[in-house]
Amino acid sequence: MPTASRTHLSVLDLAFLSDGGDSAQALADTTELARHADDLGYTRFWVAEHHNMPSIASTSPPVLIAHLAASTRRIRIGSGGVMLPNHPALVVGEQFAMLEALHPGRIDLGVGRAPGTDHLTAAALRRPPADSIEREFSRHLLDVLGLLGDPRTTGGIWQRVHATPRAASNPAVLLLGSSDYSAQLAGKLGLPYAFAHHFDAGDVERALDLYRDAFTASPTRDRPYAVVTASALAADTDEQARRLSAPGIVMRALARQGIFAPMPAPDTAAAHPQVEAARRSRPNLITGEPAAVADRLAELAARTGADEIMLDTETHGLAERKRSLELIAAAWGLPVAAELPVAAGRA
Repeated sequence: MPTASRTHLSVLDLAFLSDGGDSAQALADTTELARHADDLGYTRFWVAEHHNMPSIASTSPPVLIAHLAASTRRIRIGSGGVMLPNHPALVVGEQFAMLEALHPGRIDLGVGRAPGTDHLTAAALRRPPADSIEREFSRHLLDVLGLLGDPRTTGGIWQRVHATPRAASNPAVLLLGSSDYSAQLAGKLGLPYAFAHHFDAGDVERALDLYRDAFTASPTRDRPYAVVTASALAADTDEQARRLSAPGIVMRALARQGIFAPMPAPDTAAAHPQVEAARRSRPNLITGEPAAVADRLAELAARTGADEIMLDTETHGLAERKRSLELIAAAWGLPVAAELPVAAGRA
């Protein structure tokens, strides 16, 4: 069984709204879950960027990261991710330079290129056309790196514009994705790479092979570092885990149909006519008793060679999400936070 010293465990949270709840409650739940993950010894806690979705309250990762970092003690807090084409590189650089100054050694900037929204909202964000993103994403990423103290070219915006007056430390930058492009770009730039395995899309082994084959040592890393996300939920019994996983399964199925509804209650989800078909369409979903979940996570880590597994736990109630993290941490053998350093090292 891998342990925290070999394969780290982290948490991804989207601040889902549960049926009958509101944005304030969703964000309060995310805050409590981050504190719990901190106490349990998880390595990171990441939040995502989504816009104009009735089911997700995480619209502005930097604002939420500032709150979460101030509400926790040790755990690294970051974005999973900031969608770089939605924002000027300088804005992203300034936001994360400030976060790092406020919470030195604890901030991650996970960068992606998906819209995180629909076409109308993307236009409202002034997101560039798709062909422009393909051409310019790597240049904008290099701008962000340079602004955050990691220049990779002889000239760039960072020579004349500064993200912060005088940085004492810099956030860790990781590239996110589920495609050949993102894997190879992360390797060429010598960045840590996070593969979105919880999407149930893409070939994780192929992507990580491409990443490692393309990897070139950089000023921040001398070897590859791979994070693999996993949808996982543990409960005291298999039956309970199956029941608690139904809300997330139904919500994801509806989202694929363009219906972004809040997380349904377990009984409502269990009675949904699409629940069993939706369950069969989620081959990567890991649920069950703690030992079985830990075994499947260990198999995923061994199969992919991941340095870190990041858990996405989708169910209706905060108590059930907290309990799942507790059970997995115990089965995995995570050291408690009191035994960990104040700030974990860079990825």
